[in-house]
Amino acid sequence: MKIKEIREMSAEQLAEKLVELKKDLFNLRLQHATNQLDNPGKIADVKHDIAKVKTVQRERELAAK
Repeated sequence: MKIKEIREMSAEQLAEKLVELKKDLFNLRLQHATNQLDNPGKIADVKHDIAKVKTVQRERELAAK
């Protein structure tokens, strides 16, 4: 997911996306623990996407002040 795509989302969409990404991360960690995960690099990708979403949320929060 690109940062440009994230910046175009509304605040509600960002919150929904964050919940979705956290669920994905949980599922990937579960798969990794049970040795069912084919690509362990996917965990890092999801973590990076979570960080991007949180960064945009924080930027908007600071801009509103």
